[in-house]
Formats: sequence, C-alpha cells, structure tokens
Amino acid sequence: MKKTTLIKNANIVNEGTVFSGDILIEGEFIKRIAESISPKSADVNVVDAEGKYILPGAIDDQVHFREPGLTQKANIETESKAAIAGGITSFIEMPNTNPQTTTIEKLEEKFKIAEKTSSANYSFMFGGTNDNLDEILKLESGQVAGLKLFLGSSTGNMLVDDPEVLEKIFKSTDMVISVHCEDEGTIKSNFKKYHDTYGDDIPIKYHPEIRSEEACYLSSSKAIELAKKTGARLHIFHLSTGKETELFSNKIPLKDKKITAEVCIHHLWFSDEDYEKKGTLIKWNPAVKKASDREQLWEALLDDRIDVIATDHAPHTIKEKNNVYTSAPSGGPLVQHALPAMLEMYHRGKITLEKVVEKMCHNPAILFQVEKRGYIREGYYADLVMVDLNNPWTVNKDNILYKCGWSPFEGTTFKSRITHTFLNGSLVYQNSKFSKEKAAKRLTFDR
Repeated sequence: MKKTTLIKNANIVNEGTVFSGDILIEGEFIKRIAESISPKSADVNVVDAEGKYILPGAIDDQVHFREPGLTQKANIETESKAAIAGGITSFIEMPNTNPQTTTIEKLEEKFKIAEKTSSANYSFMFGGTNDNLDEILKLESGQVAGLKLFLGSSTGNMLVDDPEVLEKIFKSTDMVISVHCEDEGTIKSNFKKYHDTYGDDIPIKYHPEIRSEEACYLSSSKAIELAKKTGARLHIFHLSTGKETELFSNKIPLKDKKITAEVCIHHLWFSDEDYEKKGTLIKWNPAVKKASDREQLWEALLDDRIDVIATDHAPHTIKEKNNVYTSAPSGGPLVQHALPAMLEMYHRGKITLEKVVEKMCHNPAILFQVEKRGYIREGYYADLVMVDLNNPWTVNKDNILYKCGWSPFEGTTFKSRITHTFLNGSLVYQNSKFSKEKAAKRLTFDR
C-alpha cells in the first residue's frame, strides 16, 4: 500500500506565485494540490504547515562531495545529509575527484557509491580532458547530468587547453557543457608578480587581483565565442565579475537559451571587504571580488541574465584552509546554508521568495532537463521543503553537519529555518532530525 501524506495550511511558493493550500502526497509523487483537501482515511499522515512556507526542493547544479579519493574532506554520505538539512534535495556532483570521473567506468563507480550512501537525489558531471573524446562520445545523454570542462583552475589533468580538442568536444555533444572559466596565462602572470614580492605568504586580499576580472572575462568570452561558432549548449559556472554579466542575455526564455550562467552563494554574499575578517576561509576560485561586482551580479540575477543560483560546495579541512596563501586550497562548504542565506536576502528586501525558488529550483530543472523535479506540480516527485521564515538560529560548530566541521557562515544568524524536508514523498528530515528511511534516487533527464 502506498504511504499517503497530507500537508495542510501551507503557503506554497511555486511558479511565480505564493498561495495558501494543501498538498496530497501518494507514494513518491504529488497526487493533488488544492485550496483544501480532507484526508480520506485514518492512515493518512497529516502535517500541519500553518504559518510556514512550502518550496520545491532545491537542485544544486554544482557540488564537490570529494568521493572517491578525498574523503578526509567530505564524502557523499555526510554532504548529502547536510544538503537535505539545507533544503537541497538534488545535487549534481563534479568530476574532479580522485580518480577523476573521465571514463564511463569511473562514472558508474560513483553512481554505485551514491546509490548506497546518498541522502539526496544525485547525478554526476562527466569530465572532459585533452584526450578522452572517445569516452565522451559513448555517453548516453539521458543518464548523466552533463559535461564539465575546466578552462582554468583544474586539478590533475583536467585542464582542457588544446583549442582543437575543445572545438571537437563542443561540436560532439548536445548535452549541456558546463565550464569553469579563468584564463591560466593571466593568472600565472599575476601570481608571479605577487609571489616575487611576498613569497608564499601572499596577503589574501590580493587573491582577487591574482584571479582577476581580466582572467575571468577573457576565458568566459572565448568560451561563448566557441559556443556560438559550434552551436554548443554552454553553461558558465560561478560568475564572479560584473563585467562578465554583459556577455549574457535575458531576451528569450531559459528553455530556448543556448548560453546560460550561474552565480554562487558566496559571490552574492561576500566581497573583498570580508577578506580581512574571514581570511582564507573565503578563498574560492573564481575569487570573491569587489562589492561593486557583487551588486552587478545581483542585478543580472534579478533581470534574468543569470539563470541559476548554486553553491560550488567544495569542502577542505580547517587545517588545510589555515595554511599560508599558496598552500591554502580554494573552496568551502555551503549546501547546508545556501537556502537560509538566500532567505536572509529575502528578509533584507533583496530578492522575492518566488525568485529564490525560480533560481534554485525551477531553473536548474529546466536547464538540465531534470525529469519531474524542481516544481510543486501534480504528478511530480514530492521533493518539498518546509520553511519557518521567523525562527532565528545561529550557525555554530554544534549545528554544522559538514564532515570538515566548519562554515564561512559561522557566527551568522539566519531568520529562517528549514523545519521539514520531503524526498520522493518521504519525510526524511524534521526539526534537526533525520529519518532512517532510504529515499534518494538517481536523477533522470528528459532528453
């Protein structure tokens, strides 16, 4: 017998509106949405959402969960639990693990790990290199989220810097090609200048000068030029500069766009003014830049030149992060705090709830053609998040769920709290407690 849950008296945020209503869940799916639904039997689990808001589960299109090979920092089990607690019900994980996800065999190994240990729905990007085009051509587009190319700042051999290979990859697939854009030559030149002056202990405030606006814009504009030449479907990850926002358009609906962009939580929250206090804890690639860049990123997000908000969740141990500049790795953990941070921006009048849902739920589903997720619709999977907008809490060591045990948001008080997370119809998280139920599924794509 299918389990049945009825969510009553909710403020439902979906498809550009907020309305009061009930949601009936049967098995894994949303059966009915209406102003008022009465339970048909005593077996129905009724959840009262009076005064609270129901959002679709967020879809994070860029995470690094570090498994296999880097599990001292994080793993799929720990980070997916943190995601669920943060209202992220589906994630797309990146290929720069150890070994890298650049063969179909290694891709399938990651799917097997996630099948056993993930608390959230999952898929993976397949990594492109200068020499794995044959493997790319073997991919079934409905079985994988897309391709990831490092056009700068890669690990291992994942920097794709052969122009001929790059053009062949762009011509060879109709999948979304997601790219990290920073020009290596520019960065190396900038780094030498500062290293010659300071040695390894370069002050962190110079990180955005080393990984500069010029490095980002040069790489992004080249990628877009190639996408236009080849007709490829291009998605540029983690924009960090105002200048890059000029490269994108809001003239057509997202479903028809061939060139799209993402912005990450840290580039919307922090600026170079925060380096003095946060130090290498906010060292990311691309770098957090000026407050003026942050404002221009917000403008482009709100006028739909930028399509998606993601995390680029990339944990490192605190010991690693506390090293001098040249040894401190870039990246930080964010999946548990991304949605609360955006809800904080709602409280500050920066963004509407409807826009948060559009950028974190609807648009990733459209962009990657995720099947039956990202919306509150009858017939869709019941991935739902209940939020109390007036239940403040402060991020501290006791409530951080990341394996690395720290957060760039430590000490921050958020007004909004995620109280319940439903995954494929199962209540998997409630008031800081996780159920033992195994509900996560491999994402499928409508291609």
